[in-house]
Amino acid sequence: MAYVFDTNCFIVIGHYYPEQFPRFWEKFNQAVENGKIISVREVYRELDRNAAEDHLIEWIELQKNMFVTPSPAVTQLVKEIFSVPHFKASLPDRTQLGNNPFADPFVVAQAKVMNYCVVTQESERPRAAKVPNICGHFDVDWTNLQGFMERENWSF
Repeated sequence: MAYVFDTNCFIVIGHYYPEQFPRFWEKFNQAVENGKIISVREVYRELDRNAAEDHLIEWIELQKNMFVTPSPAVTQLVKEIFSVPHFKASLPDRTQLGNNPFADPFVVAQAKVMNYCVVTQESERPRAAKVPNICGHFDVDWTNLQGFMERENWSF
């Protein structure tokens, strides 16, 4: 199985300091190197604005190639996601008015196009426009970080 990581997952693993969690970072880097973990350009842009941990900022810059640019198929699926009025309403006003990144639909679309699993720390909530809800609507597999580690049989 391969995975598309959401922004919030990188923020969480930013608290896994490499000196204290070397085995985690070894496995994580190997999965990135093998193409088993990817993300999207919009996640990179969100992290560029929101990542606070120095080691994470440095790591992101070294792994910049894992953040893929949307293909025409992904862009088309993002349009389909926003054709659902409920999901279009989730687009923050600040994004519509400015140049602020909004990764959620790109994460789901990338996973759908590549038949990957989304990894997000968001929770599914009734009538919400969260990543898990979008995944459910478009039949995309998803999990959280703990689920990812369980699926990969990681324990430390």
